[in-house]
Amino acid sequence: MSKSISLASLMLVTSLGLAGCSSTKWETNYGDVIDPAVAKGWHVAAVDVTVPRSLSVSEANSYAPNADIVWREMPYGDRYDQVDAILTTAATRGASGLTGAREVRLVITVQQFHALSEKTRALLQHSGVHDINFIAQVFDAETNLPLSPADPIQADLIAYVGDQAVAAEQQGQTQKVRITDHVAAVIAGWLGTGQDVRGGFKRNGR
Repeated sequence: MSKSISLASLMLVTSLGLAGCSSTKWETNYGDVIDPAVAKGWHVAAVDVTVPRSLSVSEANSYAPNADIVWREMPYGDRYDQVDAILTTAATRGASGLTGAREVRLVITVQQFHALSEKTRALLQHSGVHDINFIAQVFDAETNLPLSPADPIQADLIAYVGDQAVAAEQQGQTQKVRITDHVAAVIAGWLGTGQDVRGGFKRNGR
């Protein structure tokens, strides 16, 4: 097969893969449901993350697997537990700025954790999004009374693909590292102890 035919085939496959991934507006967003003046009196004694087993998981190596959970960077295993561990680490770090006297519990329920398939990460350029959504709520650790409403949080993040992904990994910026850092910043912003990281972007992919 000639190089020109091979290149044309790759371009065709790539265009077909992107056909189901329109340029869409993605965002990091959360509500102003927590008063920072109140939150500064809290100390997060526990982080409870739930990744419902009702969420669908895909191991398909396609451009945009149709599932709630798509996570490939760690070895094949229980993806629910892997996502739980990532979100627990991120939320614990994000809540570490609260050093008040009142002990509280941060409860997170994952709704979607859609990172990249191997094919998307390797073959595309200037496309791809980490699509992460969860519900967060704060409870009094002793009485279990809610101190905030259940707040839907969207934590979308531009994903690195192709040459950019290779360069990022060489600097230690893996998908896991970037997602953990981003979600930690989102939690800190939501709790009022960090910068407001809300904002949107447009990008092909999911």
